[in-house]
Amino acid sequence: MSVPLWVWAAVLAVILVMLAIDLFAHRRAHVVGTREALVWSGLWITLGLGFGVVVWLVWGAEAGGEYLAGYLLEKSLAVDNVFVIALLFSFFAVPRESQHRVLFLGVLGALVFRAAFIGAGAVLLDRFHWILYVFGAFLLYTGVKMARHSAIEVHPERNLVLRAMRRIIPVTDSYQGQRFLVRQEDDQGGRGRWVATPLLAVLVAVETSDIVFAVDSIPAIFAVTSEPFLVFTSNAFAILGLRAMYFLLAGAMHRFGYLRYGLAAILVFVGAKMLLADVYKIPVWLSLVVICACLAVAVGASHHKNRREEREGARLTAGEHH
Repeated sequence: MSVPLWVWAAVLAVILVMLAIDLFAHRRAHVVGTREALVWSGLWITLGLGFGVVVWLVWGAEAGGEYLAGYLLEKSLAVDNVFVIALLFSFFAVPRESQHRVLFLGVLGALVFRAAFIGAGAVLLDRFHWILYVFGAFLLYTGVKMARHSAIEVHPERNLVLRAMRRIIPVTDSYQGQRFLVRQEDDQGGRGRWVATPLLAVLVAVETSDIVFAVDSIPAIFAVTSEPFLVFTSNAFAILGLRAMYFLLAGAMHRFGYLRYGLAAILVFVGAKMLLADVYKIPVWLSLVVICACLAVAVGASHHKNRREEREGARLTAGEHH
């Protein structure tokens, strides 16, 4: 697959323009409601799938299928990231009107870090074929671990980067709107040293958590396609919708009780696909079917569990009234 340099530049320009539009639309701090999040989610998904159509038309069905499989894979794994971000926001008690700013900058950082990881991964796979088996074994281990530990926990106090930041610059106890740094008054009432607000600590925690998730998602997408352009674009367009996805799903974490098992099954599948790459190449269409099936079963099972619990709750309530 040959991708001219100007195509890379054009894609990056589109991403930057969309980010600029998003930043302009949310230039004032406000609470993002469900309706607004739904509209933006629809916009980002349309953009991501639309780019997949372009890939299909320009580079053929196989490239289009690989992009779509990578996009769905990254989108599904991003759900787990959303849940962790929600727990971080709850831990730091981030004001709702300031959450979008943190997420916006978090996405910018994620794009930069993932581009670096993708470049490193592509070089490693090109020079050391055996890395494929390392990635595959790691994904199998991660999938099994995810299935065995269904509860999501965050421990910001153990974050080494966050602890290092606090040693370098003091952090205030209170938020100062959307500001990350403020000048603290000295004893004489003058302008003293710069200090960080809790919002900067949250941003550092979000960025480092995304780096941890990238360690899982980048090897996973290389199981779908080894083409760096498809790896990067599927990652980028999936991440662009992370903020809107957060505002849609953050309040409904409890309603997706089985989703982690579906994500674990996907990671096990792509890990096995990597380990079997030299024996049997699993076709792209089968990867798409497996990813969609795992998500559908997990969401369906979660919905069935919620309905059953609601019926049992209603039955108990009715019994108490009698």
